[in-house]
Amino acid sequence: MTGKDMITGNKKWWEGAVIYQIYPRSFADSNKDGIGDIKGIISRLDYLENLGIDAIWLSPVCKSPQDDNGYDISDYQDIDPMFGTLADMEMLIKEAGKHHIRIIMDLVLNHSSDEHYWFLEAKKSRENPYHDYYIWRDGTEGVLPNDMGATFGGSAWEWVPELGQYYFHQFSVKQPDLNWENPKLRKEIYEMINWWIQKGVGGFRLDVIDQIAKEPDKKITNNGPRLHEFLREMSRETFQKANLVTVGETWGATTELAKLYSNPDNSELSMVFQFEHICLDQIEGKEKWDLSPLPFLKLKEVFSRWQRELYKKGWNSLFWNNHDLPRIVSRWGNDGKYRTESAKMLAILLHGMQGTPYIYQGEELGMTNIQYGIEEYRDIETLNLYKERIAKGYTKREVMESIHAKSRDNARTPMQWNDEENAGFTEGTPWIKVNPNYLKINAKAQINDGDSVFNCYKRLILLRKENPVFIDGSFQMLLENDENIFAYTRTNGDSRLLVVCNFYDKTLEYPFKEADESMELLISNYKDAEKSIQLRPYEARMYLKKL
Repeated sequence: MTGKDMITGNKKWWEGAVIYQIYPRSFADSNKDGIGDIKGIISRLDYLENLGIDAIWLSPVCKSPQDDNGYDISDYQDIDPMFGTLADMEMLIKEAGKHHIRIIMDLVLNHSSDEHYWFLEAKKSRENPYHDYYIWRDGTEGVLPNDMGATFGGSAWEWVPELGQYYFHQFSVKQPDLNWENPKLRKEIYEMINWWIQKGVGGFRLDVIDQIAKEPDKKITNNGPRLHEFLREMSRETFQKANLVTVGETWGATTELAKLYSNPDNSELSMVFQFEHICLDQIEGKEKWDLSPLPFLKLKEVFSRWQRELYKKGWNSLFWNNHDLPRIVSRWGNDGKYRTESAKMLAILLHGMQGTPYIYQGEELGMTNIQYGIEEYRDIETLNLYKERIAKGYTKREVMESIHAKSRDNARTPMQWNDEENAGFTEGTPWIKVNPNYLKINAKAQINDGDSVFNCYKRLILLRKENPVFIDGSFQMLLENDENIFAYTRTNGDSRLLVVCNFYDKTLEYPFKEADESMELLISNYKDAEKSIQLRPYEARMYLKKL
């Protein structure tokens, strides 16, 4: 452990860390084939060290037929040729370490690819030792075990005529679910995890981990009765043997469940991704494509509840973006006139809270959503949505409005490195079109600009390293019913942090004139914030007072 990992009295390095998510396909291409790769990531480690991040969460790079962008793994202990080789991966772990950066693997343990050796064997006969690694039900062709549907459409059951059985798949038909009831399967999974730990990885992000204890006959997918038993066993056999960070993707998590997942005794996981705040701008009970204005007071209530209820009982992950979500500056900021100001405001608002912040590639530049024609999109979910809604009678304008707002491809356009061809991402033809605004929004233009979005993120990361109140301070929401301002304090025995953010493009009176007279302004997104008695559009300020 390096000195950089430690804050006074902090034994868990990830509590003071900031994690950067890389979507490898779109980050940096080293071999001119238009697809990002591991060697491309290695070539950009200086940039990430300059930003100040502590770890990289790497979206899946294991061998895969790529039916679901690598979340269908055919070999957990090899790298997909699209991204390089196992030797490249070992080099990335080693070189990242020289830059004081850990590598976090994306582990998909709910299901495998149907091209995985285990499943190929499992299909051979009911007596095959791998057959019970998956979930099977006897039946008759055309008579499904039950009416459960798959997330990607159609039935969750697929008929295998040579066996006279159905297998269960919660996602694609090419992603058969693993049978965690089988102790031999669990043992193989733990051996694989320990193999990666021996290679020096710093942790794991666990894809849809709340689904591993499913009971399909009872139509239970999330939070099955043996879930926490399985997680504790896995932690005991693997994670607790090293100083790792583990984060579970748990769409159904409540604060009570999160306390189990992220108990400070380290018996399960370090933290989870919960998505309550991320689902607020859609019509209740409808799909994400059914757009609704953000209920700002509800956003404040959700953040406040997670901050208060997990205090000293669990740990939060803090994020606005990931590979499945639209760009936050376009979503809840202003990607036009106030792009820089609103991108910084959203950063300051989030990074002052308790938890581990996650930065998604390009977020630190204020990268925006894109507006392609339908023929330029690559995301299968987006293309299916277009066909389905046009067939249902939606107008093209209505469908494209939803796609422009929520398509996963918003996050997957190539990283904007400079203003050269293809934004410096590749010398080949990029697998997906670069956002045309790369000429204005790119890393090269921001790194040496002290007033850039990049340098705002860099400053926030440094502040977290320097001030323990970011790690252990209690949270109090201020102005709970104010429909424009998001303000809160964080307090420990030594310090009080005050964060004040104007969430919209209007000018407001500054509400805490007296409170901050004795406080030091740590960061703001307007240069003369200390002199202003107003909160200008999207203005954000962060103050510190020593107690």
